[in-house]
Parts: sequence; structure tokens; C-alpha cells
Amino acid sequence: MRFRSILSLCIATTLFTAAIAIAQVQFPSGGKKDKEDPTIRTAQGTVRNANEEIVVGAVVQIKNVKSLQIRSFITKDDGMFTFNNLARDVDYELRAEGKGFASPMKLLSTFDNRKVAVLNLKLENKVEKK
Repeated sequence: MRFRSILSLCIATTLFTAAIAIAQVQFPSGGKKDKEDPTIRTAQGTVRNANEEIVVGAVVQIKNVKSLQIRSFITKDDGMFTFNNLARDVDYELRAEGKGFASPMKLLSTFDNRKVAVLNLKLENKVEKK
């Protein structure tokens, strides 16, 4: 009888220890969400035409003004675009092109302190063919 009690206690202790180890792997900071990086931000928005209709398949480009690196995003059915992991200490230029039209350039400035900057783009100007 005493052996069963000791065996049960050992099994319960092992299961409890395993459960704590699993919880620490899944939630390294004790279940709390890690702090977000304050040096990173996101730019997102929607591309619409002059009639305020969502534009599917528009090419949105974002240019890092410091390095001149350009990234692109093609809008889906909702007309939305998102650019993640943008440095807060860099200016970015955004513009869109689609269906023979282009948007004016919009600037995401270092002075814009939003974590998620919403910059909607409107296709207004005819694209000149070269």
C-alpha cells in the first residue's frame, strides 16, 4: 500500500514538472506577450481609383529614402497592402500603379510616430507609356 502511494506521488510530480516545462516553451515570458520592438513600424493602406473603388492587382512600391531600396506589394481582393519591419529612423516614399493609372507619392516621415501608419493611395494620374 505504501509503495503505491509513493509511486503515485512520483508520477504526479513528474507530470506536473513536464506541464511546467511545456508551458515555459510555449510562453517563454510567463504567458505575457513579449514587448514589441520600438524601432520598427508598419505601413498599410488601401488602393482605390478615382471613383473610390478598390483596385485589385495594383502594384504598391515603398522606397527607403536612405538606402534607395524598393519593395513591392500586389494588392489582393480587398485592395490592401502592408509593409512590415520598417525602421522608424528612415523616411519612406509610397506610390501605387495599376489599370493604367498611378497615385501621387506619399511620404512616411521619421516624424510620424505611429506604430502602424495608414496611408491610403488613390490612382489619379494616367501612366505615360515610355
